[in-house]
Parts: sequence; structure tokens; C-alpha cells
Amino acid sequence: MDKIKVGIIGGAGYTAGELIRILINHPNVELAFVHSTSNAGNKLYSVHEGLFGETEQEFAAEYDLNAVDVVFMCSGHGKSTEFWAQNPRPEKLKVVDLAQDYRDESCGYVYGLPECNRDRIKGCSLLANPGCFATAIQLGLMPLAANGLLTSEVSVTGITGSTGAGVKPGATSHFSWRNNNISVYKAFEHQHLIEIKYNLGMVQGSAVADINFVPVRGDFARGIFVVSHLDCALSIEEVTKLYKDYYANAAFTFVMDSNPDLKQVVNTNKAIVHVEKHGGKLMVLSMIDNLLKGASGQAVQNMNLMFGLPENAGLNLKSSAF
Repeated sequence: MDKIKVGIIGGAGYTAGELIRILINHPNVELAFVHSTSNAGNKLYSVHEGLFGETEQEFAAEYDLNAVDVVFMCSGHGKSTEFWAQNPRPEKLKVVDLAQDYRDESCGYVYGLPECNRDRIKGCSLLANPGCFATAIQLGLMPLAANGLLTSEVSVTGITGSTGAGVKPGATSHFSWRNNNISVYKAFEHQHLIEIKYNLGMVQGSAVADINFVPVRGDFARGIFVVSHLDCALSIEEVTKLYKDYYANAAFTFVMDSNPDLKQVVNTNKAIVHVEKHGGKLMVLSMIDNLLKGASGQAVQNMNLMFGLPENAGLNLKSSAF
């Protein structure tokens, strides 16, 4: 088949950098343009330094939506809505949006979590890529929702790397502040809670119980490590079977019997889930790379589904386990 022609809008951020890295090595893709107003004319590696030696492509000042098959929207939250208000979408153009503008499935967008929406993703043209915390938390709780078990209050603590704050530096993302430091932010009010509760409710077929989420800033660059716990009457054998059955055909989500480490998923599109019973409490560990399975890797996974490619095309990445 002819290669899929791809464009990227908003090419200077962390997620765009990871997306470019995947796409220039994707066997079925031709990267037609990477648009960035502030970097137009500069080499891609002038911003994304890890691309040096891999591509001589430059950031584009202009873009032609009619010249590509799919466009990835990598600008900040709210920018996608502005973009489409100013640019008519060609009828055959597919869109993968990495911002939060359409995650409520407004305007015909499909929520792009393959572990629960694979069939819908295959037939869609407009896709809203999930948030990073939302992906990690939902993958930990999805099998419970699918079996109607999210009926008691869930407590969730999730720790994220500094790249989750984006490429633009802020007071809480500078190395001198972040290094050797841990802090809580947006306790019980994180913006991803909206999509988490909405989507888990869709899977369960009814509203889920309260999810009490405490996000934590970690002193590392990338990765998300989530600990969830709730009341559960099932035995560990029953829970383990439930999880392994649910993810039996998942391309990137794996249920691990032993206690996993975050480094097993960093730099990959994998998600690892682990379950334990402690008395009447079920503890679920779920972990991903926030820039890959939590953003750009999952976006490419969704593109593969949308174009009928193998789900793992271009995504055989090595973890940074050492």
C-alpha cells in the first residue's frame, strides 16, 4: 500500500518530538510536514536534539491539509478548537488530537483508548487521544468497570515525571526545584478526572463510584506510576483471571504476576498492570510512559487502527530498564 502522508500541527513540544521520532521510523508513513510558527525553517533536531543524524527535515511555516491523509494536533489545550475554527477540514482528512479539547467525544470525536474502544477507533476519522494520567488510571480500573465492580470508593495516587508538565519551563518543572523533591498538586481536582469517570462509566454501563485522585510530582523525567485501591470481595485468583481475560488480546497492556518497576515501561508504548489482595482490599498498580502510551505512542497506535495497519506498527520500542 502507499505510505500514509502525515502532518503535525504544533511541532515543538515533548509529545511532538516523540511523535516525530516514531513516525520517521514507521514503515508505513511519510512525514509530510511538521508545522511550528516559532521554529519555521529550522531543522527538527534544532529543537528535538535526539533526532540529529536521523533526519534533515525542517519545521514548516505553512501546511496543506489537502496534501496529507492524517494530521496530528500537538498544540496546547484549547488550541485545536481555535485551529478548526480557522481551517476547514478536508472531507477525507483523519485527525488525531492529543489535546483535551474533544475528549468528551464532542463534535463526533471517538475517545482513543484502544483497550475499550478498538472497534470504534477502526472506523473513525476524528480521534481524541486520552490524557496520560487518564490512560494509566483507566488501564488499572477498566477490567473492574467491564465487570460492574466499580461500585465502592476508589483511592488513587499517581506519580508523574516532569515531562508531564510540558516543554515550557515553570516554577515546578525546573531541575533545581524538581530534583530530589516530591510534591502534591491538584489533589482531588485533576482535569483528567472528568474523562476518567466518564469513560469508565461508559464501560461499566452506569456511573462509577467516587475516584479520589491525588497526583504527585516525581523527581524523574518520564513515566507514570499509579496505585489504586478499593474494597473487593473477589479472591486474588478471581481478580487475576478477570484482568488477564480482559487484556488477553491487548497489543500493549500486560498483566504481570510479580511486582513491576516503572523502568519496565519507560521509553515504550507498553502498560503494565499488577493486582494484589490485602484482606478485603484490592490494590492495583498500573504504569506507563507518559509521553508514549500516555501521548504520542498511543496516538500512533490509534493511527494504525484507523488505517487498518497492525496495531504495533512502528512501536517496537526498547524500555530503558538500565
